[in-house]
Amino acid sequence: MFERITTNPRVLHGEPCIRGLRIPVHLVVEMVAAGMTHEDILRNYPDLEPADIQAALDYAARAAGGGLTSNGEKGAVPLLSPPMPLS
Repeated sequence: MFERITTNPRVLHGEPCIRGLRIPVHLVVEMVAAGMTHEDILRNYPDLEPADIQAALDYAARAAGGGLTSNGEKGAVPLLSPPMPLS
């Protein structure tokens, strides 16, 4: 489903990344949310491809809707772990 999004426990503690590049999905989504153009993102991260940005947005949209499991597959299990207690 998300061929461009990878997770590996040895890469950024298993955080979803773009094609194993150590560029986390959340970073790409945050740059778009901050108003960066796709061209700006690609210029700053030359290893990224236009399809990577779209894949990150698609992944985030699915995750926000609760439609991903912790391994990125479709399902009802929340993507994120429950919050850790502060004490």
